Amino acid sequence: MNGEFYLIAPEEHFYELSTLIREYIPLVNVLPERKDGVEGIVLSENERSGVRLAEDGAETARFSLNDSFDGYVGEKSKNEAKVVISHLMGSSLPWGILTGVRPTKVAFRYLDEGLTQEETAAILEERYLLRKDKAELCARVAASERAILADHDGRDVSLYIGILFCPTRCSYCSFISNDRRAYKLYAADYVESILKEMTATAPLLKDRRIRSFYMGGGTPTTLDEESLRRILHKADELFDFSQMDEVTVEAGRPDTITLGKLKVLKDCGVTRISINPQTMNQKTLDLIGRAHKAEEIETAFEMAREAGFDNINADLIVGLPSEDVSDVQYTMEKIRALHPENVTVHTLAVKRSSRLNEFGEGAKMLTDETEKLAESIDRMIGICAEACAGMGLKPYYMYRQKNMAGNFENVGYALPGKEGRYNIEIMEERQTIVAFGAGGVTKVYTPEEDRIERVPNVKGVKEYIERIDEMIERKKEGLKP
Repeated sequence: MNGEFYLIAPEEHFYELSTLIREYIPLVNVLPERKDGVEGIVLSENERSGVRLAEDGAETARFSLNDSFDGYVGEKSKNEAKVVISHLMGSSLPWGILTGVRPTKVAFRYLDEGLTQEETAAILEERYLLRKDKAELCARVAASERAILADHDGRDVSLYIGILFCPTRCSYCSFISNDRRAYKLYAADYVESILKEMTATAPLLKDRRIRSFYMGGGTPTTLDEESLRRILHKADELFDFSQMDEVTVEAGRPDTITLGKLKVLKDCGVTRISINPQTMNQKTLDLIGRAHKAEEIETAFEMAREAGFDNINADLIVGLPSEDVSDVQYTMEKIRALHPENVTVHTLAVKRSSRLNEFGEGAKMLTDETEKLAESIDRMIGICAEACAGMGLKPYYMYRQKNMAGNFENVGYALPGKEGRYNIEIMEERQTIVAFGAGGVTKVYTPEEDRIERVPNVKGVKEYIERIDEMIERKKEGLKP
C-alpha cells in the first residue's frame, strides 16, 4: 500500500465510508476520485454493490447485497454501503461497520425501543457486523448506563474544569497541555480566569440541577495546594457539591501527588479521584516519557487511602510500545493489589499530533505492526477484562477513538455503586456539559430536539487568559433559556 486509496461513493457518505476504510488501513489518505496506480473501491449508485480494484485496475473482489437485506432504520443506504465495503476489504473488524466514538448510542436506541440486552446484541452482531464478544459488551454497557441514568433529566447539567498543565508530555499524548515552564508563567492568571468564568456562569445555571463535577486535564494536581483549594471552594460555593452525585478530580500522575494535596481535595468535597499508572512496568514508563517510578503509584494509592478516599480510578493503556502480554499480566497483578474501585482500560490511540507519531513510531505501529499485534492486543484486553472481573469490577461505560491499535476500544470498569456518572454523560450526550478553562467545550443539550450545540473556549492557556471576557460572553449567549 503506497499510502493512498481511492473511494468512489456518494458525496454525503464519503467521510464515514473513508473513515471505515482507514479502520482497515490506518493513516491511509482516502481520495474521492480514481488515480492511476492506486488501489480503490467503486460503489454502485444504489450502494447495494461494489467492486474493489487493484493498482493496475484489475478487479480483485465484488460484493452485492441480496434483495432480502433489511437495512437499518434511518441510515439504510449509508450502512448498506458500509457492509459492502466491509466485504470488499475481505474481513470484518471487531467493531464491524461502526466507526463512531460512541458505539453504545446505537445499542441505546434498540434498548429504548424495548428490546432486551440479548436482542440488542444479536442485532449489533448481525446487522452491524460486530464480533460477538464486542456486540455483547456494547449491549451490556448500554444496559448498565441506562440503569445508572434511570433518573436522568434532559435539563440536568454537569460541570468540567480543564487544568492544562503536566510535568512532562507523554509520547502518545495529543491533548493540549503545557509543561512546568508554562505553569510558572501562566498558572496564577489561569486560576484567576477560571474563578472569573465560573462566577459569571453560575447565575445562568441557577434553575438547573447539577449532577456531577469533573476536573481533568492535563494534570490538575500540577497546581499547588492553595490553587486547588481556591478553585474547589469557589466551585462548591457556586454550585454546591453536597447536592451532586459525584465530584471527581484527576489526581493523575503520581509525581504530582502529595498527601497535602489529597487532603485538600478531600476537605473540599471531592468524592472520586483518578491515579493513572498507564502501566506498572518501569521500562515502559521511561520509554513513553512518564517521569515517575512504578513504586510511586503504590505510594500515591496509600496516601489517597490515608486521606480518606474510597473511590479511586486507575487508568491503564494496552498496546504501549514494547509491551507484550506478560507485561500487561504483570501490570494487572500490581493493580489488583491496590484494590481500586474503578479501572479504565484504554487501547493506545496514536494521534497525528503526538510525539510518538512525530517520531515516526506511530505510523509504524498503526500499519505493519498493528496487523501483527492485533491478536496480542486482543489478548491484552482480555487479560484486563478478566482481572477486572476478578476484582468484582463490571464494565459500565466505553468509547472508541480513531487510530486505535488493533481497532479496539476503551472500557471503564467499576464496583457496583462506584461508577463515574460524568463519564457516562459525556459519552451519551444527553445532558448539558458546561466546561471551564482553555480548550473546554460546553455542550448545550436540547432534549426536545435531542440536539447538541457546542460553545467552545479557545484552546491556548495564554489566549484564554487574555480573552476570558469573550469566553464568558460566549457562555451567556450559548446558555440562554
